[in-house]
Amino acid sequence: MSTSEILPADLRILGQLQKSGRMTNQELAEKVGMAASPCWRRMKQLEESGVITGYQANIDRKKIGLGLLAFIRVKIDSHSEEDAQRFEQQVGALPSVIACYAIAGDADFLLQVVAKDLDSFSSFAMEVVRRLPGIKEMQTSFVLREVKPLDALPLDGL
Repeated sequence: MSTSEILPADLRILGQLQKSGRMTNQELAEKVGMAASPCWRRMKQLEESGVITGYQANIDRKKIGLGLLAFIRVKIDSHSEEDAQRFEQQVGALPSVIACYAIAGDADFLLQVVAKDLDSFSSFAMEVVRRLPGIKEMQTSFVLREVKPLDALPLDGL
């Protein structure tokens, strides 16, 4: 499904599901102003086309003991496709890395990392990340306060 195939009703469905992915189809249909059957069909199309990639619970990381959030900017030695893919695969296997982005600018990758505390982050950074093959340089920024964490994608104006 391309963006040109996304209908206004789809955006209403997506907006409601971003607020609560656990509502019943009947509740969703009522909130978006549709009958239950067409609402269910549109939602299934959004899932099958990959627009909806899954459903998950939002968890307060601090309440489960992950009090530290950091971003690590990484430069790699080689910019070959093979080396970049190897790095991406290795980072993808690290549970403490909750997001990884290939970026432009002064670094090649930006890792979003959670840890219990500064000591556990330090161990992870020095014993795991720093030892990944091909790392030329890494620089960490610690999150002091989450001002606007990811909540939902902006759908207005699409």
